[in-house]
Amino acid sequence: MAELKNDRYLRALLKQPVDQTPVWMMRQAGRYLPEYRELRAKAGDFMSLCRDADFACEVTLQPLRRYDLDAAILFSDILTIPDAMGLGLRFETGEGPVFDRPITCLRDVEKIGIPDPEDELGYVMNAVRTIRKGLNGDVPLIGFSGSPWTLATYMIEGGTSKAFTKIKKMAFAEPKTLHLLLDKLADSVISYLNAQVAAGAQSLMIFDTWGGILSPRDYREFSLRYMAKIVDGLTRENEGRSVPVTLFTKNGGQWIEEIAATGCDAVGLDWTIDISDAKARVGDKVALQGNMDPSMLYASPERIGQEVQHILEQYGHDNTGHVFNLGHGIHLDVPPENAGAFIKAVNELSRPFHK
Repeated sequence: MAELKNDRYLRALLKQPVDQTPVWMMRQAGRYLPEYRELRAKAGDFMSLCRDADFACEVTLQPLRRYDLDAAILFSDILTIPDAMGLGLRFETGEGPVFDRPITCLRDVEKIGIPDPEDELGYVMNAVRTIRKGLNGDVPLIGFSGSPWTLATYMIEGGTSKAFTKIKKMAFAEPKTLHLLLDKLADSVISYLNAQVAAGAQSLMIFDTWGGILSPRDYREFSLRYMAKIVDGLTRENEGRSVPVTLFTKNGGQWIEEIAATGCDAVGLDWTIDISDAKARVGDKVALQGNMDPSMLYASPERIGQEVQHILEQYGHDNTGHVFNLGHGIHLDVPPENAGAFIKAVNELSRPFHK
């Protein structure tokens, strides 16, 4: 494997000194880029894009050609594991993901197995290997998965949901069934992420998109507990380097101390919490990733720069422990030049904070 030329992102996650604040964007490879839309049309559909290692590599590298980013993130989807469990995943235009065979009862849960990452999910590992080669050591590669709770929401609801009534009904009326499913998902995520590391991922991220819909007690029981189990089971060193792990719960600001206590290296923040408040609460325990509102990218370059400056000032003059990112994924109708203004602002404005 090629020697890593820019390890700023990995160093920041491990709270080691850096010369400027590293930056990448959630969903940086995707629909806001015209070159992505062109390639997706060529592939035919979203999953065909994911399943072809060369396509997945090309999409991963597209934003790096445009912007001075400090990390690449594997182009894939959080629903690869449920898809490999045989639930019949398809993507409907305007509707998002749909499962033809959602989980409805204990028998459904008992029937599903833990997918073999080099077999049913081998296309993801092929993509990781191809991307690592394509990156040629320029920046590190982030591997990722959805959290067990988030994956379970899609598997039980049959797709996206507004009220999450089906999974909450299972949580409160048949908790044993849901715990069995979450346990299987946690085991699947551990083997999936460890296979990504073996294939070449240099950092890992767990997206808990829907943890924030739970009450504090239910968040601990149905979401955090399983993320903690995953953190305990992950490969944390490879190729002579630490493999840092970031946990991100959208709308999870009230639980950051507990997320930090799982043993992860970094906590991802959405935009509903001040980063200064988060830093005061977790101290030196973990690095922080975030946390500009993605909708700020609709603003003028001047306004974007002001927001970047504000977040940097809130984090403070500390030359480590902050990875700049959006508080969630970039919106698909953001002009690519605005994303460029954001990344340029972080690169330029953060340097004085690292003297």
